[in-house]
Amino acid sequence: MNILIISKHNKIPALQYGGTERVIWYLGYELSKLNHNVSFLVKKGSSCNFANVIIYDESKGLKSQIPENTDIIHSHNVEYLSDIKTPSVFTLHGNTEADSILPKNTICISKNHAERNNLNTFVYNGLNWDDYNIELTNSARSYYHFLGKATWKVKNLADAAKIAVKTNNRLIVLGGEKWNYKNLKKGFIWKVNPLIKYHGMVNDKQKMAILSKSKGLIFTVKWHEPFGLAIIESLFAGCPIFGSTLGSLPELITDDVGVTSDDNDILIEAIKHNNFNPKVCRDYAYHTFNSKQMAKNYIKLYENVLNGEALN
Repeated sequence: MNILIISKHNKIPALQYGGTERVIWYLGYELSKLNHNVSFLVKKGSSCNFANVIIYDESKGLKSQIPENTDIIHSHNVEYLSDIKTPSVFTLHGNTEADSILPKNTICISKNHAERNNLNTFVYNGLNWDDYNIELTNSARSYYHFLGKATWKVKNLADAAKIAVKTNNRLIVLGGEKWNYKNLKKGFIWKVNPLIKYHGMVNDKQKMAILSKSKGLIFTVKWHEPFGLAIIESLFAGCPIFGSTLGSLPELITDDVGVTSDDNDILIEAIKHNNFNPKVCRDYAYHTFNSKQMAKNYIKLYENVLNGEALN
C-alpha cells in the first residue's frame, strides 16, 4: 500500500518529548519494514531515512498536498478529511469535548478512550524497544520518578511529590522545572522539598538511564489519560506503576505491574511494600506495547476501510 501519514503540526523525529511524533515515527518505520510505501506530511524541519517526507505548506490547501498515488491516508490531526475522496482513517490522540463529532473511521488509543467517545475501535500505541538501549541489572534502585509535563496540573505532580515525601523516597521529576511559577503555585511545600529533584526535559538516553535506577513511576493523574507513553516507557525500564484510576490506567496497569487507586494512602502503602519484579514489568511492555504489533493492527483497519467498511 501507498500510505500517507499526516501530522502537519508535528516535526519528526522526536528528539526529546513528543508523544504523537514518536508514535507516528515508529508506525511509519514498521509499515516500511512490512514493504509498504510510506510518506509523511509533516512540519518544516522534519527528516526521515526510511520514508518520503512532504513538508506541509500552510499557504496551500491540504488536498493539493496529497500524492496522487496514495491508497490510504492516516491522519493524526483534528482536521477532518471529509472533502478528500482518498480512503482515510483518523487516530484521536487526545480527549474531546462532549459535543464533538468525530469521523466514522476514528481510531482511539485505548479501550477506555474509545468507550468515552462512544466508539469501539482502538489500537494501543507501541514503541520500538530496540531503540531503548537499556539492560536490566541487579543494581539497586534508589528513587521513584515522575514523567510528564509537570506544569500541567492534571498530571498532578503535587500528589506525586506528596506521596514520595510521605514514604521518605526521592522523586526524580522528568519534564519539569523547579523554579517555575506554574509548577510551584500549587503544592509549593511538597515541590520544594529536598527529596524532590528536577531534571527538566531530557533526551531518550538520559531518560532511560534515570528510569533504569527507579523503583517505580508515580502517576497520579487527574484526567482521563487516553493512553500514556510514560507508563509503557517506565514499564520497559522495569518500573512498576503507582497511579490513579482515571482513563486508560486500570486497563494498562495489571496487578502484576502496579497498583491503581484514587486514595493516596493506598498508593503509599503499596510503595512501602513494593516487591514488583522488574523483569515482569519489562516483558509485559515488550510484548504488549511494541510498534510492530501496533502497525499490524493498523494495517487490518486500513484493509477494512479499503474494503468499504466503516470502523465504527
